[in-house]
Amino acid sequence: MQGQLDMEGALTARSRVGIQDFVLLDETTETAFLSNLKKRFQENLIYTYIGTLLVSVNPYKELSIYNKKQMDLYMGVNFFELPPHIYALADNAYHTMLAELSNHFILISGESGAGKTEASKKILQYYAVSCPSTTLLDTVRDKMLMSNPVLEAFGNAKTLKNDNSSRFGKYMDIQFNSEGDAVGGHILNYLLEKSRVVHQNHGERNFHIFYQLVDGGDEELLQRLGLERDCGHYNYLTQGECAIVPSINDKNDWKSVKNALQIIDIDETNRNNLFEIIASVLHLGNVHFESDAKGHAILNNNNADVRWVSNLLGVDNYRLQEGLTYRKIEAKQDQVLSPFSIDHAVYARDALAKAIYGHTFTWLVNRINESLENTDASRKTVIGLLDIYGFEVFYVNSFEQFCINYCNEKLQQLFIQLTLKSEQEEYEAEDIEWEPVQFFNNKIICDLVEEKHRGIISILDEECLRPGDATDLTFLERLEEKMGNHPHFVTHKLADKMTRKSLERGDFRLLHYAGEVTYCVVGFLDKNNDLLYRNIKDLIRQSKNAIVRECFTTMVPDSKRRPETVATQFKSSLLKLTEILMAKEAWYIRCLKSNESKQPGQFDEALIRHQVKYLGLMEHLRVRRAGFAYRRKYEIFLQRYKPLCPATWPHWRGLPADGVEVLVQHLGYMPDEYRMGRTKIFIRHPRTLYATEDAFEKCKHQLATRLQAKYKGYRAKGEFKKQKEAATKIETCWRGVQARKERDKRAWAVKVIKKFIKGYMTRGQAKTTDNSEYLAFVRQNYLNKLKSNLPKTVLDKTTWLPPPHVLSETSELLRKLHYRLLVRKYVRGITPQKKAQFESKFITSTMFKGKKESYPQSVAQPFVDTRISEQDINVRVLQMIRSEQIKYSVPVIKYDRNGFKPRARQLILTRAAAYVVEEAKIKQRVQYTSLTGVSVSNLTDCVIVFHITCEDPKQKVRGRGGLRQLKALRLVATLSILA
Repeated sequence: MQGQLDMEGALTARSRVGIQDFVLLDETTETAFLSNLKKRFQENLIYTYIGTLLVSVNPYKELSIYNKKQMDLYMGVNFFELPPHIYALADNAYHTMLAELSNHFILISGESGAGKTEASKKILQYYAVSCPSTTLLDTVRDKMLMSNPVLEAFGNAKTLKNDNSSRFGKYMDIQFNSEGDAVGGHILNYLLEKSRVVHQNHGERNFHIFYQLVDGGDEELLQRLGLERDCGHYNYLTQGECAIVPSINDKNDWKSVKNALQIIDIDETNRNNLFEIIASVLHLGNVHFESDAKGHAILNNNNADVRWVSNLLGVDNYRLQEGLTYRKIEAKQDQVLSPFSIDHAVYARDALAKAIYGHTFTWLVNRINESLENTDASRKTVIGLLDIYGFEVFYVNSFEQFCINYCNEKLQQLFIQLTLKSEQEEYEAEDIEWEPVQFFNNKIICDLVEEKHRGIISILDEECLRPGDATDLTFLERLEEKMGNHPHFVTHKLADKMTRKSLERGDFRLLHYAGEVTYCVVGFLDKNNDLLYRNIKDLIRQSKNAIVRECFTTMVPDSKRRPETVATQFKSSLLKLTEILMAKEAWYIRCLKSNESKQPGQFDEALIRHQVKYLGLMEHLRVRRAGFAYRRKYEIFLQRYKPLCPATWPHWRGLPADGVEVLVQHLGYMPDEYRMGRTKIFIRHPRTLYATEDAFEKCKHQLATRLQAKYKGYRAKGEFKKQKEAATKIETCWRGVQARKERDKRAWAVKVIKKFIKGYMTRGQAKTTDNSEYLAFVRQNYLNKLKSNLPKTVLDKTTWLPPPHVLSETSELLRKLHYRLLVRKYVRGITPQKKAQFESKFITSTMFKGKKESYPQSVAQPFVDTRISEQDINVRVLQMIRSEQIKYSVPVIKYDRNGFKPRARQLILTRAAAYVVEEAKIKQRVQYTSLTGVSVSNLTDCVIVFHITCEDPKQKVRGRGGLRQLKALRLVATLSILA
């Protein structure tokens, strides 16, 4: 968010998001003011300064700028170091109070719906989080925070301009001890709009608590109070015809109010009494009167609402009916009951409802004060929060709007006085020449309202006290007589022809500092008198409801003196408030409505311009400028801009004022552009500051690069040094570990070698401690070697590893076991075909044993298998003889008759014949039927001869003496053929 810059830093973004402080505007015109305000509003920057005054524009939407993170950001920070925020103002008021041990107040003002109540909540929440925390202090802060929903429920209502409008003024003192802990508080309330209890304009509601009770109360409570869960059933809740408002959740608010009442120490008995009072007011509103034959007001005998009122308030039902229909008149020693007309009866009923509710609200404020009271007598400083009704202009403006707007006139007068005073004192303290500022002094309007014997309030009181038929119209006539020539007062009778068109005969118009407001005098006298008839007062004092009895017994019962009017009481309370505020240091928050329809993102310039005018923001700006747009302490100015001058960078060793003088000379400030005060520099034009800030923006990038380079170098060197030291330590430790390992290894080796030598020397002796390990080593070593060199076949009788002497017997047992294992494996692995072959070989061996000289040598390796598999026979040959089923095949060598040249052949024996094959060619086929004998050489030449008959005449025949000689086929083969 662009706003997250310091104040001067944000000047670089001024074309887009505007200036954070209106004092720095080039032109102090209303157009420039509104343009800057609009720029910031469009960027969701709702806060802007005018010096230390905070301007707040209601965005009518939630913004994520009120969380704990934002609070932490603003704690203990210089006022202008961060963007404008309500937390900045609250924090600086708090720290100034602690530093100077002085009292302060924050004045929150603005139109209804501008966000004043929300602003006071945000300040309370900030102090609840930022102040030191203990169990006691947490309780105090909880009560401060919880007082808000209670006061809002009983003192706020929906109006045409605001769904949660404060219909009373509130001033709260938050008390702090010397350590800055919130230890207590006190609330003053001003002018509760009691007339709202009995009457609401169209589109408005009564006070929230009525709707909360009806909608949120449980069935048991409503039954006990005689209420129905329907707001439309009650006359006091339906006059505005908007009992249900989408933006208000009365059920949830009811739960919050009940919880808050517990936290502020309202016990269950008093809570029940409160609810009974609220219910009694609702029942009073449903009391209806009828007219008898003489025109006097009477009550229906079956009027259940009267009975409910008497039960809830704990008063006699008959006397209550009498008090609502008769007035007690004292004539010397006698008392006479004078019957009411219906109008008078309605007035008495409404007056009772207003009196009960008004006194209950005062009691509630007093109980909150008792809950917040700090009994510690030590000195305390306070921060006051003044959340007062804003200037109000409705279609019809009555007595309440007159009082509210008078209050705003007084606060505006106070505001200008305090602003001028503080500015003038600052200029005098800094030895800067003060330039008079033109502004509208609204003292003339305040005098018009409050001046003794001549002001509107005095005339209104006189008319209320005057015997005879005083009416609202006679009051208007008296006003015209007394102030007919006043420039800020006009009526239909006194106006010119053009003005009369906009004025009714019962209206008067005042030209306030904020603009013209037309007031209707109807109801002024009744609302100002606010009288409750004596017989009703006496009855209510005897109420069994503890709250009602406490409220009305504090009034002096036997006093014949007429009580002060509402306007006079209000004027007196405003004078006391002014005295309270004048004794404190002032901080201001001006709240503005962005639009009338409460839509987010809409900026109604005409509406904003009107509010800027009547809040006196332009006057405050002109006072704040007073010739100089910018002022800052030497230390702060020098700290920020010292990089712009080589003489002040990086450190200035002298006085800050001298450093600032050197700096501005280097920057080329002209003599008329600035003034040097005692502790601050004053710069006349914003453009001078802008040029300085722009130069700083360029400079700080270079500085940032240099600082980054230095810092990175420092970090890199530090990291390298750290790594080098770590490597050295690791090397040292590792070498030590390795050396210790080597030492231990050598010591171990010496011991082992000694034992080995001793064991070797005593190896032939009986087992002892000296040779036991050696003999074990010999055994293990021999067994390991034997494991790797065991004979692989049964016929291998020579490769058994010779054992040492100590293992001779063991070796022999192992050898026998191993050969038995080999034999078993061999026997288990013999297939039936193999077995049959061995049987054939055994028969052959039996036949030839003893008949062949070379037999013993020839059977030395009887199990060498020289047969060939089918894979070694040519495919073509296999195809020709496969049908005869091959039984045996072996490679042989054929010797030619001439020269005995050897020829490699394959001898294949099938079930039908014997084949002599040369690669893919069958050289000769000999059928077994033609086989007459087989001859084997008794020498080691491995010759076998097959004898066959020669039936083919083409065969070569050697004959002698006419006998056919058998063809001799010599085939040389290994003995394995016979095997």
